[in-house]
Amino acid sequence: MDNVNKTLYIPLYGKAFVSRKNIILKDKKAEEIWEKEKFSLKGKSKSKWLAYYMGMRSAVFDSWVNDQMSVMDDSVVIHLGCGLDSRIDRIEQKYHIWYDVDFPEVIKERKRYFLENSNYHMLSADVRNPDWLRNISENSNAIIVMEGVSMYISTEDLKMIMRSISDHFSNIHILMDCYSVFAAKMSAVKNPINDVGGAIVYGMDDPTELEDHTGISFVKEHEFTPHSLIDELHGIEKVIFKKLYAGKISRKTYRLYEFMKTSG
Repeated sequence: MDNVNKTLYIPLYGKAFVSRKNIILKDKKAEEIWEKEKFSLKGKSKSKWLAYYMGMRSAVFDSWVNDQMSVMDDSVVIHLGCGLDSRIDRIEQKYHIWYDVDFPEVIKERKRYFLENSNYHMLSADVRNPDWLRNISENSNAIIVMEGVSMYISTEDLKMIMRSISDHFSNIHILMDCYSVFAAKMSAVKNPINDVGGAIVYGMDDPTELEDHTGISFVKEHEFTPHSLIDELHGIEKVIFKKLYAGKISRKTYRLYEFMKTSG
């Protein structure tokens, strides 16, 4: 895999780590894949604090997806830049049509661990090329997950993706995590992705930038490290995480934005 694709091992490790500790997120598939892959992480990329962060991020996305699926029961769910994430196994509701989309080499790896069926499909594609949408079954409603992917896509390409999605669906809900501009600038020296080879990253402080001629509107910013998940940490780790990695400190580097489009 190239350096961008190798970054998928960081959240995979984080989810396996918290799952083994039986906190934040239960993800047996992440545990299984991590044990078999035995990918070598080093430095910040294998920090327990980053692992807690990755687990919390996924738990927040899971909760949001479940909420959206309960309201939009006739929607398709699309995870762009899915990596080796096993959200399809973690969600409570199983009756939606679901598409996991990523680069061909990632999907090839993914198919070693996941099986397609009538409701679940894996698409090999560069999400910046809108041709992947031709493979999505006709449906006017979509729930779009963009976890851990926007920071590797320029703002102009993100707008293009938004426009393509907007042209294809009438009603859309999107949850997307982003680096701040500060975090993108600091990534050359402090980003854990450098420990797996590094990649060019982008940041965004103003989510309304993505509204420009896309037909999609910014809704609100979500909390990355909610108290309910921090409280699952134990002892001094909870205190340290709350003081050094949560709240305003977290927001300085990471943002979680929700977007939507409605036909009505």
